[in-house]
Amino acid sequence: MRKASTSHPPAVSEPSSYEEALAELDGLVQRMEAGQMPLDQLLVSYQRSAQLLEFCKARLEAVEQQVKALEEGQLKPWTNA
Repeated sequence: MRKASTSHPPAVSEPSSYEEALAELDGLVQRMEAGQMPLDQLLVSYQRSAQLLEFCKARLEAVEQQVKALEEGQLKPWTNA
């Protein structure tokens, strides 16, 4: 009897920046939309895309919180006196 493969895709490092993640995500989406990937590679690319999307979402939320903190505590309306 043949055992099902339980191998996992190799661990991929976290992007160093929002821009790097966005560029990788864009490339993956373009390749997936081209429809030329084997099914297994498509699944791995989809999983990586989900990881990149979560990374981007978390970075955007962190920046949004920082902006809110600045607006509440430090930024004052600019007046041209």
